[in-house]
Amino acid sequence: MDYFTWNIDPIIFKFGFLQVRWYSLLFVGSFVVGLYIMQYIFKKEGKDSEILDSLLVYLLVGTIIGARLVHCLFYEPNYYLKHPLEILFIWKGGLASHGGLLGAIIALWIFVKRYKLPFLWLMSRLSIPAMLTASAIRFGNFFNSEILGKPTQVPWAIIFKRFDSTPRHPAQLYEAISYLLIFFLLIYLYKRLPKKLSIYLLPSIGAGLSFGVRFFIEFVKMPQADYKSNFFLNTGQILSIPFILFCIIWSIYWIIRYKKGTI
Repeated sequence: MDYFTWNIDPIIFKFGFLQVRWYSLLFVGSFVVGLYIMQYIFKKEGKDSEILDSLLVYLLVGTIIGARLVHCLFYEPNYYLKHPLEILFIWKGGLASHGGLLGAIIALWIFVKRYKLPFLWLMSRLSIPAMLTASAIRFGNFFNSEILGKPTQVPWAIIFKRFDSTPRHPAQLYEAISYLLIFFLLIYLYKRLPKKLSIYLLPSIGAGLSFGVRFFIEFVKMPQADYKSNFFLNTGQILSIPFILFCIIWSIYWIIRYKKGTI
């Protein structure tokens, strides 16, 4: 069977020491699009949209720091504990979505304390563009020919020529498309759910579904951690379980509260 071969250069162009990569373009671009989405939401709900430029900076910094630290300490600890300065070399790649979420939440908490905004309200609205960013990151991984799937002979398998000549699951595309669908689902729910309920449910639905998707797709991914475990679940799945359980419990709790009329 002839399989689709992927051999795109991850670098769009070079100018001296400067490199512009597809990954960086998609990552930053998703934040810019997310900014426009948040401007629409802020204006619709009577909030001051002038502070959104500051919010963008907070979230970018928090997401990158959190994603980098979790990747280095959970996925490649043996290497980075021996080379701690290289934790700063983010241009070499290595960002973990679990850490990105935690970093963004911490940055958001600092932001709302400064600008006096309701934390849960802002987090619920940010959950919509957050899924767009998650999708963009996985498309960026696809351009980098990284986070590869396991070998397979399914008709839609892809040969990542920059890695080897073996047909593999396009695991990055599985996640990217799933996150994009969750993004559209959250837009739909934002428009249809009662405002009070949406504040509590949008973050848990977005995070719960995304980490649920991540949990199952991990079964067709190559191992990403630099150490071996005899446990049948990998690092990404183990890190996803607490998020999934918390989101399920959180959603059930607030649905019950809403039906009782206590929120």
